Order: sequence, then structure tokens, then C-alpha cells
Amino acid sequence: MSLFLLAFFIVYGGVHFYFFAKFRGAFAPGPACSSALILFLALMVIAPILVRLAERAGYEDAARILAYAGYVWMGVLFLFFSASVALDLFRLAAGAARLVAHRDLPGLGVSGRTAFLTASAISVCISFYGYFEALQFRAERIVIKSAKIPVEIGRIRVVQISDVHLGLIVGEKRLRRIIREIEATKADMLVSTGDLVDGQIDGLSELVAPLREIKPKYGKYAVTGNHEWYAGIDQALNFTRKTGFAVMDGKALYQGGITVAGVSDPASRQMGVFGGTPEKEMLARLPRDKFTLLLKHRPVVEKESPGLYDLQLSGHIHQGQIFPFILVTRLIYPAPSGASRQEGAGTLYVSRGTGTWGPPIRFLAPPEVTVIDLVHGE
Repeated sequence: MSLFLLAFFIVYGGVHFYFFAKFRGAFAPGPACSSALILFLALMVIAPILVRLAERAGYEDAARILAYAGYVWMGVLFLFFSASVALDLFRLAAGAARLVAHRDLPGLGVSGRTAFLTASAISVCISFYGYFEALQFRAERIVIKSAKIPVEIGRIRVVQISDVHLGLIVGEKRLRRIIREIEATKADMLVSTGDLVDGQIDGLSELVAPLREIKPKYGKYAVTGNHEWYAGIDQALNFTRKTGFAVMDGKALYQGGITVAGVSDPASRQMGVFGGTPEKEMLARLPRDKFTLLLKHRPVVEKESPGLYDLQLSGHIHQGQIFPFILVTRLIYPAPSGASRQEGAGTLYVSRGTGTWGPPIRFLAPPEVTVIDLVHGE
């Protein structure tokens, strides 16, 4: 965890330095302006830590204000960096074209100030749009046919939420929107594939009741994501169970005509805690003639698991949440969002996520509530 934080702040600090260098190149500010900007950027770099410290100290209102300021800035800065790098590449290509042509090419020249202002305008406009996109929940629907679904049941509607990240930013108002989407689906079973809570969960007691009101016919099941472990696993599990979810880390049970199984997130091992029965060992014990639904936070298909489950539901990657960050997540998790058939390993469905981590912004990756109809058939 400490190595992750170190890497995060090195990269995040580097992006802030890039912004400062671009600002200086565009406007050549004096010492007073430069000093003020450095102080602001330094505050934004450590804002995630200050948010956590403020909440632990009981200053929840101050923590929420700082969280909004720090995380909105994080989104704006990432978009600025992406747009600015794209403009840098354009300027580099334009310069190369001038060298090859041995003459000036009208219309290809972009000054440092113009590039900075253009990247800034793009990032602010997309962030404004992305704030509202993060509130536009979509019900994604898929149908999985299997002879293992009992004929007498016919259809089991499983609704998946993932990466809700309840905390300072995703609070009761946004949770009520999510619950309305869930209720509209008329779910037989509700599952949460990790990160139900965020890293700040000290004041979530008022969110228990709305979630507890959802009572599908075949129950509610959850597995931990990495953020449950970062937040404090005992506190996170206590909240999850109070909301009516059965925690399936390393467990399996037969319910509604299917077997529901779940595995703990690898963050448990990273933090030196045993996260329940290993995936292969647990799945190998299950009957093969029953449809097996595997809940797993990260969209990774284990080499030892082919043929041991029928459908794996995962999340974690948010489809990048803010384009073009998906290009980075695809390097780590090549499985695309949505449904994909895994050779010899059943179907994998990767949710875009229902909430937001960090910036309350989504761009080209709208939040989703997934409706999976499991029906009897070939």
C-alpha cells in the first residue's frame, strides 16, 4: 500500500509540475503569482490525504468541501494533461512538417499560450459535461441462456452494481438515484462486485436504511473490492452486512436455482490478511450440473478456473471513468467492458461501475446498473 501511495504521488506530483511548466511558458508570471500557484498545486497534491485526516478528526463538512475541490481539480487536471499532450504532439508534428517542407506552413503554428488556453478550455468544458454524465445511470441488459437453469424457474433476473464508492462525494442523494434504477429492474437477486464503500466511510450510517429497503426474492450478495480493505475491512464489512448483503468472500451457496460464489479482492493479501478460501479450491468443490455465478471484483480470469463457473461478474476498471484513461486501464486489464466469452471459462461481464472514484466526473463511460437475465435454454 505504501509503494502504491508513493507511486501515486510521484505521478500525480509530476502532472502538477507539468501544469506549472505549461503555465509559466504561456504567461511568464512574476514571483508572487508563481509562488501562489505553487502553494495551490502543492495543496491539491496532498488534498486526498488532508481529506482523510479531516474526516478522521470529525471535521466532515470541511472534509467534504476539500474532497469536492481536490477531486474535481484532479479530473480537470487529468483532462488538461491529456489535451495538452495531444496539442504538444500536434505542435511537434507541425514543426517536423515545416522542416521537411523547408518553409513555413500557414495554419499549423500554435503558440504556447494558445495551446495552454485551448487545453484549459477543453478540460473545463468536458469536466462540466462529465459531472452530469456521472448522474446518468444506464440499465445495461444481457441474456444468458443455459440448460443448467431449472426449467421450473425459467428466468432469474440478477442485477449487478459495482464500484459505487459511497463516501463523502457519493452520498445519500446519488444513492437514492441508484436505488430507483435498481427498483425499476424488478430484480430477483442483487449483487455488488466490490467497492461498495470508498476510502472515507466514517459517516455512512444514514446510508444503511436506503440500501436495506431493497429486498429481492433471492437475496443480496457482495464481495469486497480493494477499497473495502483500504477503508478498514472490519468497518466496511459491518456496513455491508447492515445493508442486508451477504458477504461471499471465499464462500458459495445455492439460491434461486443457481450457485452464487465469491472471492476476496487481492488487496486482502497485499495487506497481509487471508481473504478466505482460494478461488480454484472453492470452485472445484461446487457441483458442475448447477449454474455457477462467480462474483469477483477485478476482471481477471484465473488460468486454473476454466470450466469451473458459468458467469463471472466483475468491475473495478470503471471503463477508465474519464476518457482517455481507459487506454491505461486496458494495459493492466485487457478484458473489455461488457460481456465477453472466455474460451473454456464461461462468460465474463465487466461493469463500467455505478458510482465514481475520486473526481465526480465520467466522460465516455456512463455509470451503469446491469440487468442479467439467466434463462433456461441451450
